[in-house]
Amino acid sequence: MRNLAKKALLRSGLLRLAARSGGRGAAILMYHSVMEDPQCQDDLLGGIVHSRNVFREQMQLLARQYHPIGLDQVKSFVRGEGQLPDRAVVVTFDDGYADNCEIAAPILNEAGVPATFYVTVECVEKRRLPWPARLRFVFRATKKWDWTDASGKAWPLSDRVEREQAYLLSCDECCKLTGEAQEKWISGLELGLDARAPIESGTLIMNYDQVRTLVRGGHLVGSHTMTHPNMAQVSLYDARREMTESKQRLEHELGAVVTHFSYPCPALSPHWTEQTAAASRDAGYETAVTTDGGLARKGDNPLCLKRVRPTKTVEGLTWNLECVFAGRAV
Repeated sequence: MRNLAKKALLRSGLLRLAARSGGRGAAILMYHSVMEDPQCQDDLLGGIVHSRNVFREQMQLLARQYHPIGLDQVKSFVRGEGQLPDRAVVVTFDDGYADNCEIAAPILNEAGVPATFYVTVECVEKRRLPWPARLRFVFRATKKWDWTDASGKAWPLSDRVEREQAYLLSCDECCKLTGEAQEKWISGLELGLDARAPIESGTLIMNYDQVRTLVRGGHLVGSHTMTHPNMAQVSLYDARREMTESKQRLEHELGAVVTHFSYPCPALSPHWTEQTAAASRDAGYETAVTTDGGLARKGDNPLCLKRVRPTKTVEGLTWNLECVFAGRAV
């Protein structure tokens, strides 16, 4: 019944009428990975993967019924320096998976949709997955019966539900760490639970040649930090280092200025603050996207832009976009 009601509301045109009175804004979509079979890497990537076929249909939808634009145009708009077309949409990708170059980019190019790809720099340089994927695999693969957290409390691991709960709790601990401290914590967890992600899983992450291929294809590349912490849960010193070092490394490899940043949201809330927004400006970024929901509107701070989740179906994407343009929460 709920899906029927959504379809009826979409067909009625009422959402589009509501959008006309709400003022212009850009819907910045947040993707991660695109694969032929989203389930093939479930023990590593979980639910962040879109299927190739659905992603192609979603990009064709954007090209037909919306106005795909680049992030630089949004930057000018929110600053009051330019205008947007009606129903403007931006496509972004977080983390830096190899399929972004191998699968997503050809589909984007065919549909004429520009995108921004945010890269977790140390993952690219060391060819290893972001830590949430590594932890997910450990908790799904371990043969141990329990896990002891930092407070000394033991969590049972006897079934899938208990393992997922323990995994989420481990994310709450790991998201507050950066750099060597983060890697030491992960190594300790892998040792304690006697499980670790396969070395070959690192090939799921782009190398720099693939990152450069995206730039040559007309897309933007931005930073997603060095080591994917929750930037609001680490010290301001560590946050600044994650922003600055990742920007410098990318600029060295790409031979171009990097001005776009994406806040990781691996666990806990908030994942950004006014302090981190100011730090991103000091580091030289001109935009920064969050995972908070909504449109990017004129007058917004370009260093804490909202985004929209695309869902795993074409119908779901349509619903989310029409709702957000009409000023409704999704």
